[in-house]
Amino acid sequence: MHDKQSQYPVQGAGLGLRRPIANKLMASPPDDVDFMEVAPENWIHVGGALAKKLRFFTERYPFLIHGLSLSIGAPSPLNEQLVRDIKGFMAEHDIRLYSEHLSYCGDDGQLYDLMPIPFTEEAVAYVSRRVRRVQDILEQRIALENVSFYAPLATSMSEKDFLLAVLEESDCDLMLDINNIIVNSINHRYDARTFLQQMPADRIRYFHLAGHSIEAEDLRVDTHGNPVDEQAWQLLEEAYALFGPVPTLLERDFNFPPMEELLDEVRRIKQLQAATAKRQAANA
Repeated sequence: MHDKQSQYPVQGAGLGLRRPIANKLMASPPDDVDFMEVAPENWIHVGGALAKKLRFFTERYPFLIHGLSLSIGAPSPLNEQLVRDIKGFMAEHDIRLYSEHLSYCGDDGQLYDLMPIPFTEEAVAYVSRRVRRVQDILEQRIALENVSFYAPLATSMSEKDFLLAVLEESDCDLMLDINNIIVNSINHRYDARTFLQQMPADRIRYFHLAGHSIEAEDLRVDTHGNPVDEQAWQLLEEAYALFGPVPTLLERDFNFPPMEELLDEVRRIKQLQAATAKRQAANA
């Protein structure tokens, strides 16, 4: 059982802050939410009322940021100005950790989608050099997220081996997305629990949890617009059994339900965490 709590930048259950729900959250800041997360690209250099709105939350909750457009696997040069902007944003709002997708989203232009990186040794070396450069500029480690993918470009390595190799060679951390494991395991026919068991406990900084759409029996699409699927809830419970009650953030990007329904999913995370902590204490 992994119990190294000091490695986590936050504790408990979090909620992704999105503009469509910001006013409702401001009207009644929820006690059940222990931390929040935003995409920095949506808030950097924003002023006026939106800046005041963000400050309302950053003064009340610990914050993480999860990037959308660093495009760490892209063939184009690394956007070092974006990294410097992120560094300033983190200092301004006392952000605890920056995570990014292990993917790319464009070359000369922004695709507004997360594209798969080839699972090859060459790609491991290329991505790792870029991650190390990001960490040098930020003067701190980042975390990479295991992403959902649908049509891999090359598979001389497995998804798991590619992810582990990048983490090791770049010496960065892992933000583990539980739903993405479920989506990929169904779409690419592997065992989600085995994948989970092979993740490096000492590199995990926090979890993501989200919903997906069921397009067919053997096809899931990571949408962040649905309630969390029961398979993801079960795998989250397995993850807590393996790694302890790792901080977990609920993502919802659209199709927002009533606020109480959304917060019920946050509360379910907290209940699973509490049950895990209770079992750990009983077995100590």
